[in-house]
Amino acid sequence: MRPSALDPLFAPITTLPGVGPKVAAVMAGLVAPSGGGDARVRDLLFHLPSGVVDRRRRVAVADAPEGEIVSLALRVTRHFFPGGKGSNQPARILASDETGEITLTYFRPNRPWIEKLLPLDAELLVSGKVERFNGRPSMVHPDFVAPLDEVEHLALVEPVYPMTAGLSPRTLRKAVEAALTGVPPLDEWIEPYSLARLRFPSFAEALLQIHNPETPAHAEPVSPAFQRLAYDEFLASQMALALSRQRMRKLPGQRLGGDGALRARVLDALPFRLTEAQGTALDEIYADMGAPDRMLRLLQGDVGAGKTVVALMAMAAARESGAQSALLAPTEILARQHFAGLEAICAKAGLSIALLTGRDNGKARERKLQAIADGTVDIVVGTHALFQADVVYGNLGLVVVDEQHRFGVHQRLQLTRKGTAPDLLVMTATPIPRTLVLAAFGDMDVSRLTGKPAGRLPITTVAVSTERIGEIVQRIGKAMESGDRVYWVCPLVEESEKSDLTAAQERHETLKSWFGDTVGLVHGQMSGDEKDAAMAAFKAGDTKLIVATTVIEVGVDVPEASIIVIEHAERFGLSQLHQLRGRVGRGTRASTCVLLYRGPLGQTAHARLAIMRETEDGFRIAEEDLRLRGEGDILGTRQSGMQSFRIARLDTHSALMEIARDDARLLLTQDPDLSSPRGQAVRALLYLFGKDEAVRLLRSG
Repeated sequence: MRPSALDPLFAPITTLPGVGPKVAAVMAGLVAPSGGGDARVRDLLFHLPSGVVDRRRRVAVADAPEGEIVSLALRVTRHFFPGGKGSNQPARILASDETGEITLTYFRPNRPWIEKLLPLDAELLVSGKVERFNGRPSMVHPDFVAPLDEVEHLALVEPVYPMTAGLSPRTLRKAVEAALTGVPPLDEWIEPYSLARLRFPSFAEALLQIHNPETPAHAEPVSPAFQRLAYDEFLASQMALALSRQRMRKLPGQRLGGDGALRARVLDALPFRLTEAQGTALDEIYADMGAPDRMLRLLQGDVGAGKTVVALMAMAAARESGAQSALLAPTEILARQHFAGLEAICAKAGLSIALLTGRDNGKARERKLQAIADGTVDIVVGTHALFQADVVYGNLGLVVVDEQHRFGVHQRLQLTRKGTAPDLLVMTATPIPRTLVLAAFGDMDVSRLTGKPAGRLPITTVAVSTERIGEIVQRIGKAMESGDRVYWVCPLVEESEKSDLTAAQERHETLKSWFGDTVGLVHGQMSGDEKDAAMAAFKAGDTKLIVATTVIEVGVDVPEASIIVIEHAERFGLSQLHQLRGRVGRGTRASTCVLLYRGPLGQTAHARLAIMRETEDGFRIAEEDLRLRGEGDILGTRQSGMQSFRIARLDTHSALMEIARDDARLLLTQDPDLSSPRGQAVRALLYLFGKDEAVRLLRSG
């Protein structure tokens, strides 16, 4: 049950003055969580100002700078209203101070309203932007007018909110002020030492300071009040992840790993030696697998760092204890590719491996399911089909998930319900900044694979203007004659333009007119069979150039491909450009990445392309991407499973994330049921930030 102390914050916004059903519907579109639904008072309070208007700057008329917001102490001297009905002329109100006169201009004037607002001889504080026409100062529609003798009681620092059509700033502001009066006193959920050290105000004080700032600094993301609320959001998020971790570890896992004989056979079957980073990652994984607790580990590798081999060694270790492994890929193309890459090595090492996808049916599927159920199969590779109800494992000990960010945090519990509390190893080829790792994988231990396997050649990266596209086409034609294979990537384009599919089809037609049937096409709207056929033709060399949308971004492996052209590279995030570049440089040929851009470039796009030319280090690129565009869509896909934060900003508040993670883990060690007074306060925090699922984990034990 949600604590009753939170009831005022979960009341519908229609309980606030001035918010009827129509206004509430518009307001909900602006402030309700991304899941939609009705907006609550809490949602309105979490809709923080994006800036402030500072009306404290008082100047004389003669000194008023043009185009800046200033406040003037004026006496109203004359009214000029347009004569006759339907006149388009504005009302002009003359006012002055000791230094000069200014005209206050109102279009479509309501005379009674203006006469009441600006009566003759009244002494007023008037605020707005000053313009000059023929040297005479003017202010069009002043946005703040108040009697001079009342000014000291009025807020001259005014918050500015993100807005939506159909809602006036005045209505929103009035609703926020009413909501602030109903914020209940809540028990403190931040540990007292942390609270004192970080110098945070209370939760209620923080809301009050940001929504009613006395100075512009109070509403800044670096202010103690803003940081307090960001920390609260991080703490709720990290508590939810820590509770998921606690639940995952409650069932004791199997101790996996044997004498190492099978792993030695896998190493002998490999055509290369493991890198130092792979060895370190494996030591960490083997230690986890050999412990009685379940393994929950993220294996983070740069493009082409050799994660699949690490996973194979872990699966061999599981087999040494008689346990099976499941390798889950996000798409059928990747599942088939993993199977093709592992099959020969497994055969040499004496491991049995099977592929199970949604396309399997009839007798063939039945035979596979029987082999999985009776334990004949050591490793099962597939898509989500691996976790359908009719798939029964003989003894599932290890689940390996490739490209975890495509599945989402909440599925981690589901993935390991098969078998007896199997260990979980998740892999991503998307280098993720440390802060985002904590945000998405705070419940997991992390191993990082840096560097590339021996023999990988560097990729030459060049940025070329689209004006030189003819030159690029001629060069790739010569390269194809020498046996090179080429990717040509068309971007997702803006909604208002033609679709990415149209762009790819048009580019495909253009290149076909140059190179004939050696040009293939692959895009996201093809069926699985069509995509597989297009990629198989490219891999086999039947097509030498493949035009693609970003479906080729992750994992597709064609060692013969040595050139990638990325059209409109300025439209991609850095991490996605790096992922795409990783499609080449996988074979023995020197490889090139051509970033085709349309000028002139903005500052951010220019910085992105410069970094791509400078480095192939995915982890550095990911950190730069975060710095250049905030967390945004850093993982290159909207369905990333990454939670987005309503208040916290990862580029500003990242240091608080680690403190919140440590605080969450420490609290659960001391109070696993959250039954202490502070634990009860943290339960309220979880409800406040929509982590009801985490509270249910507590209740279900």
